[in-house]
Amino acid sequence: MTQKRLIAAAAAAAGIALIVIAVVYWIEPASGLPGFFPGHEAGSSRHHVKHGVAAFVVGLAALVLAWFSSAPPRKAPAV
Repeated sequence: MTQKRLIAAAAAAAGIALIVIAVVYWIEPASGLPGFFPGHEAGSSRHHVKHGVAAFVVGLAALVLAWFSSAPPRKAPAV
């Protein structure tokens, strides 16, 4: 596997994982988040919308990186 394809695969996996994490932040209250998530607060009923938005934006950026790094190489124009 070439390095560009490896970067594209890793970025795609990270992007999908971050978008799933964003959905978890939007759906679960702070008390329902896993203990290793930033923002976990026992007994709290508030949702961490900003954490979800940040994870979503970074996830989209990772997917864009995967898309651009998986493009075929450009050919030189014929003269």
